[in-house]
Amino acid sequence: MAHIAAIGEVMVELAPFPVDVPEAKNRDIMALSFAGDTYNTSVYMARLGLKTDYVTNLGEDTFSHQIMQRLSGENIGTDMIQCLPGRSPGLYIIRNAPDGEREFSYWRKEAPARELFSTAENCETLFEQLKHCDCVYLSGITLAIIGEHARQHLLSVLQKLRTANVIIAFDTNYRSRLWNNKQEAQSAMLQVMQHTDIALLTLDDEFLLWGDDTLEGCKERYKDCRLRELVLKRGAEDAVIITAESQIHVPVPSVANVVDTTGAGDTFNAGYLAARLQNASVEDSAREGIRCAGIIIRHRGAVIEKSVFDKELGAYGQVV
Repeated sequence: MAHIAAIGEVMVELAPFPVDVPEAKNRDIMALSFAGDTYNTSVYMARLGLKTDYVTNLGEDTFSHQIMQRLSGENIGTDMIQCLPGRSPGLYIIRNAPDGEREFSYWRKEAPARELFSTAENCETLFEQLKHCDCVYLSGITLAIIGEHARQHLLSVLQKLRTANVIIAFDTNYRSRLWNNKQEAQSAMLQVMQHTDIALLTLDDEFLLWGDDTLEGCKERYKDCRLRELVLKRGAEDAVIITAESQIHVPVPSVANVVDTTGAGDTFNAGYLAARLQNASVEDSAREGIRCAGIIIRHRGAVIEKSVFDKELGAYGQVV
């Protein structure tokens, strides 16, 4: 069984929960859950058959214990998680704007995940654990929350992992509010891309970060990086996989009854990596990513119930 570890942050999520009873009138009833981009991907990678570990920092509070239980319940390893006394995970609240779009408010400045890779000792411990994996996955959000000093430690770990033949997979997942400025984000992303084998990018993010979302622009931007695969997610348009030998377009079938696109990119990444690490071709891996994302967008929330996901996964037929 292929072994992957994902690095990032799990946050407490509060989202509107409609309750049609008199007692709920004029009250905001919120549903409690947990989410985060690399966490979302980890859940689906584990469900798709990868041995999956998660790397983060949590606290010792009730919410942190619930997150640990949720991870274990999804068969995600927690041995690389450090729990810091007196700390609590970050929180975000989702509200619906009048036009139906979702608005997010965050409280994460004191989140323990921000201290990932903060010391050389911690980095060495993580390297010794991560070097036994087949692949390590992280995102631009991982980079943004840990800060410049820790990012340099992280780059050193990624360099050593790649030398040890561990595959590095990276999704830029650019969120401007997490960075001091765009130039800082650009520099950090390019540094990690120098140590990346599989880049899983979204063209919308590429436009926000670089002002360019063309295929040729992406190829030119990352031509000096030693990428094995540049995977470009383009919403309802063809996914494109660029390698040294080819440029492959994989159609995205239309999906009826789209409810919520939250987590679609995270789920695509899970499908792609799960297939790729189980020796599927890049084309079949993209089809698997597209298939998984197509399931998620017909349900509310980034992480849907396992029974629902498994049922629909079977109904659509295994790609790999």
